[in-house]
Amino acid sequence: MKSLEKHTYINNANGAFVEDLYLQYKNDPSSVEPRWASFFEGYEFQNDLGNKKNIYVSDKEVSVVKLINSYRARGHLLANTNPIRKRRIHKADLELDYFNLSDADLDTKFEAGKEIGLGQTTLKDILAHLRKIYCHNLGVEFQYCRNEILRQWMYHKMEPIANQPNYSKEKKIHILEMIDKSVTFESFLQTKYVGKKRFSLEGIESLIPSMDAMIETGADLGVKEFVIGMAHRGRLNVLVNIFQKSYEAVFSEFEDALLPSNINGDGDVKYHKGISADIVTQNDHEIHLSLVHNPSHLEAVDPVVEGIVRAKKDESYASHAKIVPVLIHGDAAVAGQGVVYETIQLSKMHGYQTGGTIHIVINNQVGFTANYLETRSSVYCTAIAKVIEAPIFHVNGDDPETVVHAMQMAIEIRQKFNIDVFIDIVGYRRYGHNEGDEPRFTQPILYDAISKHPIIRTVFLNKLIEDKVITKEEADNRTQEFKSRLQEKLDFTRKQKKSQLKVDFLQKNWTGIRVAKKSDFESSISTGVSKNKLDIIAKVLVKTPDNFNLYSKMKKLLDNRKEMYFNKAMVDWGLAELLAYGTLLNEGRWVRLSGQDSQRGTFAHRHSVIKDIVTEEEYMPLNNISPKQAPFRCFNSILSEYAALGFEYGYSIARPRTLVIWEAQFGDFANGAQIIIDQFIATSESKWHRFSGIVLMLPHGYEGQGPEHSSARMERFLQLCGENNMFVANVTTPANLFHILRRQLHLPFRKPLILFTPKSLLRHPKVISPIEDLQGKNCFQEIIEDKVKSSSIIKHLVLCTGKIYYEASAAIEKKNRKDILLVRLEQIYPLAKKQLGDIEKKYSHAKWVWLQEEPENMGAWSYILRNLPHLKFKLISRKESASTATGNHSIHPKNQQKLMQQLVDL
Repeated sequence: MKSLEKHTYINNANGAFVEDLYLQYKNDPSSVEPRWASFFEGYEFQNDLGNKKNIYVSDKEVSVVKLINSYRARGHLLANTNPIRKRRIHKADLELDYFNLSDADLDTKFEAGKEIGLGQTTLKDILAHLRKIYCHNLGVEFQYCRNEILRQWMYHKMEPIANQPNYSKEKKIHILEMIDKSVTFESFLQTKYVGKKRFSLEGIESLIPSMDAMIETGADLGVKEFVIGMAHRGRLNVLVNIFQKSYEAVFSEFEDALLPSNINGDGDVKYHKGISADIVTQNDHEIHLSLVHNPSHLEAVDPVVEGIVRAKKDESYASHAKIVPVLIHGDAAVAGQGVVYETIQLSKMHGYQTGGTIHIVINNQVGFTANYLETRSSVYCTAIAKVIEAPIFHVNGDDPETVVHAMQMAIEIRQKFNIDVFIDIVGYRRYGHNEGDEPRFTQPILYDAISKHPIIRTVFLNKLIEDKVITKEEADNRTQEFKSRLQEKLDFTRKQKKSQLKVDFLQKNWTGIRVAKKSDFESSISTGVSKNKLDIIAKVLVKTPDNFNLYSKMKKLLDNRKEMYFNKAMVDWGLAELLAYGTLLNEGRWVRLSGQDSQRGTFAHRHSVIKDIVTEEEYMPLNNISPKQAPFRCFNSILSEYAALGFEYGYSIARPRTLVIWEAQFGDFANGAQIIIDQFIATSESKWHRFSGIVLMLPHGYEGQGPEHSSARMERFLQLCGENNMFVANVTTPANLFHILRRQLHLPFRKPLILFTPKSLLRHPKVISPIEDLQGKNCFQEIIEDKVKSSSIIKHLVLCTGKIYYEASAAIEKKNRKDILLVRLEQIYPLAKKQLGDIEKKYSHAKWVWLQEEPENMGAWSYILRNLPHLKFKLISRKESASTATGNHSIHPKNQQKLMQQLVDL
């Protein structure tokens, strides 16, 4: 039976219109729209209907069809989804008179009952069935989904059973066991660790059997792996009851066990930690589960999970159906955190698709201390799901059977339609934000109701006892056995005198990649490539397929590259970058580059994707080097920094042998992703023992483009540096760019690389390197010292980094100041102290100067001052400033000239 709601004219239809259409159908079924044909097939008004000359479809029948479709669209507004509060009154327009019906029609039989699987029946029965389907403990929003097949699938899944799943006795007892474990675990912790933070699940324990059902059903549908991201609420419960983390391990964390002595880092609180586990389902399917580590920024983990899933799919699975991302949100967070919107906007983008995400909302109707009315403007916290036409299930958390039913439908939809699905589990939070918090300060009425409300185990057990599924004695015996087992585990843990935390190290794809040592940072490894290999790649980079319509400027750029490489034996910035990628690809290493304009490059230097100006057909030279090469992937991202960088970080931790690069359109824009930088990139190794080789390319340099397009905030990154946690570099030569990119994958360990990249230098005549600098045993140079005939003539040694070197070099040359030596700090962190020490000895008689174009309170100055205080630097910089740069284009060159004047006046 097909639904009519897609036909826009049904809402304006009357009996005469339908009658005419039906006559047309009887004359030629193919002459009417297919769904109308299906409609007429279901409406056999009488046995000899086809022989009647005067056929009449009543207006009432059409009204009942409208009523059915309205319940499908708006029934959720009346659904009994709130276990603790009285439902807010919403105008649903489902009264009979709204459809020109009345109580007088209740006993009238209507053929429209067939539309919901009842057959011809009374309006009274139709209404009762509709209310069971759409207004009981499950409210469903899905009519805005334009996919007709999806809507029909949902009708057929929900309507015949009135959204009342008829589970077997064994299934019901299993759900009760999962509820019991969840409830008992929380109450045990509450008793044994009074006042300690655990961010309990109490009030929404039905999450546990629903996740269990998701995994079981998903495995039956071919899923091999689930990757899960969630904040702290209920995390410990999920760890033990879904991931099967040992109770001893959890108790050790409550007992403040320490990291093993051979493990570096500071660790993290127990409700931020992740885990990986291999489990076997009830139907003997092997499933790998991952719970991603995350900080207290509630939704920051969302894009990270998506990046991990995409990476694992690219690495190990031919289909999205094999691996599923699951994001568990809080109600206030999913409505309030902008990264959720950014993440779902990535969901259908070519370079970011993961085949659909299961979104579970732990809806406890309060955000920290704020009432739910203070946390959003929308009716539901899940309103954002409609942006991508994701179906939404709102379900009463006190009805675990219906929660399981909703979850099973969700995973089936994801697998069948490859879309996101939201399950909004409406419950409550039994205690405050943490167990030491007093919620009655701000929510006295709500918490008075919660204190009188029975726990979910009691609610569900009473139902099962009433249905004669289990006796109270049987259930209580199971609970007592479980409590005894928990006590045994706790006693065992407390007897361990030197209890240590178990560290969950990365395995599988990380095999063969080790932890870095201090000695690794004393010098760079060789990353040169043979001339023959470079030639092969260069030839590919300067040509396009036959009959490819090139833009004239693009043709000139390729011709210039060809001339530069093959006739002048030189490379500029863009060519050196592409050669670095090409050599890695030829070695079997994937390269993934993304950003808001990464294919072309913000400053039109890269052109990794070339377009035919007639057809807009795309050609990627780097994917045409050799049949055995690895793929090059370059994506122009949505206008996002937060989610986009989070995604790439996630990708990098799942694929350590892929060069993963995120490029900011301008370096300043990285501040839009500061949470990902602070909480993941800079600290994940110390907190969670998770490593990443991600590269951040941040265009940086003062060229009169104003406060938002000058500084990539170098000082912020340097403040995040410690314990050799990442590389920070400001490279000035194409050869050094080539080597630092290759070094990322040739090192035996992984560290993030913050790479400040140029703008004007991309076409600077002196920013070129000879091909031989890319060859042989050459490597990345942490420090580049200008050549001088004699060290004795040097009076001032000027240390600088980045673009200002070329301006300083020109000013010194113009004034013929041969007593001033420029030394470029290409890698700012970790400092190449050995090389600096050699320079210091060589020029012990010289005075040291730190030159930067950033204001005094920005750039690398404070970092240099802190790390090299004994050199007693003189500073040349812009004056201290609240803003990074002037917005006046005429003032900028004057400021630059002042710096150069101070330099040559030394």
